[in-house]
Amino acid sequence: MRDDIATDADRSPDHGAPDITDLGNDVFQIDTKMAGYQGITAGYLIRGSRPCLVETGTALSVPVVRMALASLGVGPEDLATVVVTHIHLDHAGGVGDIAAMYAAAEVVVHRKGARHLADPSRLMAGARRAYGDALDVLFGVLAPVPASRITALDDVGTVDLGDGRRLESHYSPGHAKHHVGLIDSLSGDLYVGDAAGVYIAETGDLRPATPPPDFDQELALASLRKFSALRPTRLLFSHYGPVDDVDTILARSAEEILVWVEGARAARAAGLDLDHAVAMVRSQTLSRYAALQPGADPAIAARFERISGAAANVDGIWHWLDKLDQPAS
Repeated sequence: MRDDIATDADRSPDHGAPDITDLGNDVFQIDTKMAGYQGITAGYLIRGSRPCLVETGTALSVPVVRMALASLGVGPEDLATVVVTHIHLDHAGGVGDIAAMYAAAEVVVHRKGARHLADPSRLMAGARRAYGDALDVLFGVLAPVPASRITALDDVGTVDLGDGRRLESHYSPGHAKHHVGLIDSLSGDLYVGDAAGVYIAETGDLRPATPPPDFDQELALASLRKFSALRPTRLLFSHYGPVDDVDTILARSAEEILVWVEGARAARAAGLDLDHAVAMVRSQTLSRYAALQPGADPAIAARFERISGAAANVDGIWHWLDKLDQPAS
């Protein structure tokens, strides 16, 4: 599958002009055009007296993000803060380059991810092992951020947006051990990163994001309960876009995790290896997603697989189950 993605990316269109959506309350969605495709990963600018960029996209997305910021009136000296929900390369791969371009910007991340932004060598080595040559066309290279520019959040933290407005950060592991959700004190928007899964606006589909190595079912479900308790007015998905029906979507997110875990457990109980487990769970869950039905737009189906592929999801659950099966030390 990674070879297929690499080939697709080679044929993908140029980034072109920025695609920006005004979401109200001085919040702007920016399509980072990951690997040249639309609608895969969103960044968000909160424009005000202290402009803040939430998610940078990949290193290869930096030119289009920079153009988007410029078109929104945010110049090299204006950006106050860059916040990433977690350090996976589709969310934070461009943070080093953005920090270099916007010299006044503070870079904010959970403390468990901070050292990897200061020294990305270990993170990049792991990504190279996972993606091989496809890394170069999907993500590019995460440049280091000077440690003096990084603010490491504890499990609860605050980002000053100016004029009394703030982002409140809430630790939300389960997808990744360095993941946070961010709620806007003015708009009530909750930036969910990948903790609530992957949303496809065209079809209303929601699929879990359970990749290795950090997936943990109980932590993931606890994070969703925490999100619900925050009573957000809207969810802003990094993949992809705004959702108003908060309670329904968070409940579906929890259900999706349980369905995929149940499928992986059944495959293990049947003695299947990982490759056959992926095929089994993919087949069992296929009917849940309108984007994957016969007659659906193949471009939407392909996008769905790029951002929440069955192989990565089952692999992450498998890795977690392997840890559960290990004897206590």
